[in-house]
Formats: sequence, structure tokens, C-alpha cells
Amino acid sequence: MIDHIVLVKFGETTTQEQLQEVVDRFKALRSHLTGIVDIQAGINFSEKNKGYQVVLSVRFEDRAALEAYGPNPEHQAVAAYIREVGREDSLIVDIEI
Repeated sequence: MIDHIVLVKFGETTTQEQLQEVVDRFKALRSHLTGIVDIQAGINFSEKNKGYQVVLSVRFEDRAALEAYGPNPEHQAVAAYIREVGREDSLIVDIEI
């Protein structure tokens, strides 16, 4: 299995409502993707967050499912919304478990 974890940093103009909408749209991807074991998302409340406000996590069955995820139109729509509401930076980690 593969864990795909994304931390996203947004600009000062991004609202809490927009952050929550990112979380909601990401969680809704579950019904549009194949090869997903689990999907999680939330607003980061850690005091050591270094400005990364949203955490997105997907557990895939295998690397093939991860590779299919990137170009998926539903995923691309969520990624576009993330950019639209002020994404400044993101960190991505993929690990085999």
C-alpha cells in the first residue's frame, strides 16, 4: 500500500470557509477514484505547523492507483480549487507501507 500525504499552505486572504471547502471537496474524491483504501483531510491545528493549514491523506492499494490519481479529472478539479483559493506552497510525501 501507498500513503500519499499533502500539506498545503494558503495565503492570508484564504478564509476558514475556503479551507473547510478544500477539506470537503478532497474527501468527496473517494467516490470518484479507484484503488483507495482510505482518505482523510482536515485543518491543521498544530502549533508547529510552519504555516501549512490543510492536511490531505490518501492510502492507495498500490503504486498504480497513485499514478492514476494524479491525472484523474475529479482530482484535477480539486487541485484547481486549491490554487484558486490561494495555495502558496505544498509538501507531498509518498511512502510504501
